[in-house]
Amino acid sequence: MSSWQIVRIVAGLFILLSLALGIPGSPLYVSQWWLAFTAFVGVNLLQSGFTKWCLMETILRKLGARPGC
Repeated sequence: MSSWQIVRIVAGLFILLSLALGIPGSPLYVSQWWLAFTAFVGVNLLQSGFTKWCLMETILRKLGARPGC
């Protein structure tokens, strides 16, 4: 799996998990502050779309993940 695929999978998991922990109707609800983490992930995805640079992808490449297209 390439680094860009791993980044998108992890971002999707983080968003879904933080929504489950932050929405009051969820059986996993902890606190609405988890929605701030959802916003953080979204802002980072938006930033990487404009700048074509993602810190997590850089870290994954240094850890040995192969670069993707």
